[in-house]
Amino acid sequence: MKFDVVILGAGPAGLAAARAAGRRSASVALVDDNVTAGGQIWRGAPRIAVPAGVRFFPQTRVFDLRPGFTLLTESHGAMEASRLILATGARELFLPFPGWTAPGVFGAGGLQALVKSGLPVAGKRVMVAGSGPLLLAVAAALRTAGARVVGIAEQAPLGRIVPFLAKYPAKLPQAFALRARLVGVPYWTGTWPVRFAEGMVTLSGGRTVSVDYLACGFGLVPNTEAAQLLGCRLDDGFVAVDSRQETSVAGVYCAGEPTGIGGLDKALEDGERAGAAATGQAVNPSRGAFVRDLAAAFHLDPRLFDLAEPSTVVCRCEDVSCAALRPYREWREAKLMTRCGMGPCQGRICGPITNCLLGWSAESVRRPLVPVAAEILLKDVFEP
Repeated sequence: MKFDVVILGAGPAGLAAARAAGRRSASVALVDDNVTAGGQIWRGAPRIAVPAGVRFFPQTRVFDLRPGFTLLTESHGAMEASRLILATGARELFLPFPGWTAPGVFGAGGLQALVKSGLPVAGKRVMVAGSGPLLLAVAAALRTAGARVVGIAEQAPLGRIVPFLAKYPAKLPQAFALRARLVGVPYWTGTWPVRFAEGMVTLSGGRTVSVDYLACGFGLVPNTEAAQLLGCRLDDGFVAVDSRQETSVAGVYCAGEPTGIGGLDKALEDGERAGAAATGQAVNPSRGAFVRDLAAAFHLDPRLFDLAEPSTVVCRCEDVSCAALRPYREWREAKLMTRCGMGPCQGRICGPITNCLLGWSAESVRRPLVPVAAEILLKDVFEP
């Protein structure tokens, strides 16, 4: 199958790119591994409309990307594009502390996604902890679903959050609206979980709170694996793009969180710009100050990187502890000796953790992008 533009990711950035590209292009394909469009932000909302004229390929996992913009998928084989837009979003950053792998501990966005998919939380005592604006949104959604939100622990100090909101007054109505849905819920700043055991969360400062669930996330990590596989340049961990959202690889564009964590508004603007640029339309200039200020406001406290004890698990897939990693100097050496990063998640969870705790960086991204059946790989290799 050949298309003028293929967009990888059907979240807000991908949908905005599809809408913009569809105004000009003869054929646009939108690919996502979820059942419906919307991504993580709009998951569970009423069915999101895919722009007219755009072919949507749901539940399509791309496991390889080749030069010439050929996407290899499990369900549709090879999809070829004249231009490619990457709108692959982000995932949560986890930081290990004693008990973070215990039953009842979820990622903040992960628990929200499960609730949207039908997990009952009515009457459950839930604490939301970590960092970033996502915490308020998750807490509000959980309360709407019937959960008893017993507290929100934000690691950033109030002295950084208030100036950020003052600089961006347009964000104040959103913040006030979320807080209005959380009347009576404590909001502790400069606070984070240091231990979880038998339903008790211990917070920095010594406060303990009884919970059924702890929803914990320390910000977001961009999904850059697809861009790296194509050889796109990264800048400080994000995909480097120009004013038209084009990467260092000609014909490859990137939009949304992979180019900088900035939330819904940025994703929509990036997507519109990428879709327009990929089809030769005029584009509006980007606005990068918000991304920098957001990162500065919620910069992680270095003390968070010292919470893990020697026995605390870092790599959940391969059950590798913090102590097992300490003797090694870098990511590759640790992988070879401990199998850290070689499990089903392929380092997507433990990789950012070791970057924070040990300063390690992954040297490369290897095919396939996602775990795939051997018969699919054999078919790709041996069939003409």
